[in-house]
Amino acid sequence: MSQRRRDQHTPDEPGRFEQRTLDRFERSQRWLDERLGTNTLARATLRKVFPDHWSFLLGEIALYCLVVLVFTGIFMTFFFTPDTRELVYNGAYAPLKGTQVSAAYNSVMRMSFEVRAGLIMRQTHHWAALVFVAAIVVHLCRIFFTGAFRRPREVNWIIGLTMLLLAMLEGLTGYSLPDDLLSGVGMRITYSVVLAIPAPDLISRFFVFHIFLIPAVLFALVGVHLAILVLQKHTQFPGPGRTERNVVGKRFWPEQTFASVSLLLLVSAVCAGLGGLAQINPVWQYGPYNPANVSSPAQPDWYLAWADGLLRLGGPWSFQIFGYTVSELFWPAILFPGLAFTVIFLWPWIERRFTRDRFEHHLLDRPRDAPARSATGVAGLLLFFIPFLEGGNDIIAVLLHVPVETITRILQYSFFIAPVVAWLVTFWVCRSLRATHLHPAAATAGMRLRRTASGGYETVSLDPSNPGTPLE
Repeated sequence: MSQRRRDQHTPDEPGRFEQRTLDRFERSQRWLDERLGTNTLARATLRKVFPDHWSFLLGEIALYCLVVLVFTGIFMTFFFTPDTRELVYNGAYAPLKGTQVSAAYNSVMRMSFEVRAGLIMRQTHHWAALVFVAAIVVHLCRIFFTGAFRRPREVNWIIGLTMLLLAMLEGLTGYSLPDDLLSGVGMRITYSVVLAIPAPDLISRFFVFHIFLIPAVLFALVGVHLAILVLQKHTQFPGPGRTERNVVGKRFWPEQTFASVSLLLLVSAVCAGLGGLAQINPVWQYGPYNPANVSSPAQPDWYLAWADGLLRLGGPWSFQIFGYTVSELFWPAILFPGLAFTVIFLWPWIERRFTRDRFEHHLLDRPRDAPARSATGVAGLLLFFIPFLEGGNDIIAVLLHVPVETITRILQYSFFIAPVVAWLVTFWVCRSLRATHLHPAAATAGMRLRRTASGGYETVSLDPSNPGTPLE
């Protein structure tokens, strides 16, 4: 009898357990929804539509590079020693054995040669940092040239620019930590610009800024940036069915979610592939920092090369005012970057002042639709690109077999002339394209091959006015 009762109740037990678990989940969900409105927020988030255009993925690439940076950075903190005390290197790299090095440099060498996967983590971290800043720059360029910064998105424009500055500062503090000869030269230049920083404590202070303070602010700004993006309507390019009051594209779930996860995996794989296959920042070749030595060629990472180039472009213009000496470093290191980034930060209001356009915009412009804005953007990029070239003037001089002074003189003249020429040319090209409605890229793309319903093939012109022709 008891056996029969057990046989009768056993099949029902899994169903009862699953039902009780489901009931508990639903009660918890109702409890949270009554107090926080989570169901409404979740439904709104899952239904949010994202435009289907490749350029909108640039911001996601930057976000996923940040994820790679966090994971590789956490790994390295277990092995790095942020200390400048002197010791004798006795690690696995034979050419440096017996050399006096700092504890920071010693820990980086041991991480590179003795910690399993240490070198690939270091190099993946460095490559991810380069791609991170590049993705932010290209993303901001897309926002600028399409007018995505206009009302009501001025706050996100400021947040994005602030994240760019923080990313560059994070890179500076990060690549200065190994205390090798190359980073030491960079620190010496930074110290010359910001004399208020006491030199002996730079490594430990940079470490705190690099792993804690700057990342904390970056993550806070990323959260605010994404929250504003969710609350506001997403911008989109003009097209069939697209208006200022709707968004045409993919919903967050499931299409956009799967696309974003795939992009995360792709970005991680590319950074890891670069870290494993492409050597970067070989500190063992540079050697430990010695104030009496300077490696040549010595350039910072690309996102700070423009700042180094400005110092090389600047002339010996120092003077005294009210008893204070204004250094020749003031013009290239403080005045120009300060004025340039102030204009960039205030650009939404500057453009609104000149165009008197105070309406909300959810449809983007093509660069040709705003000739003055596009011309200003190209000229502004040249103001940073020319100093970027000057940051490698010694390499250019060697490659071209030209004196380095000649390279510097040419770039000094170009710094004042090239942006003006670029502004005029870009303005004229944009106005011409807007007036003629020409699309040079589409016009030169030729034909494409298309499968017909009968199983054959036909060539189709990219010009809609030309009919397709079947292939024999």
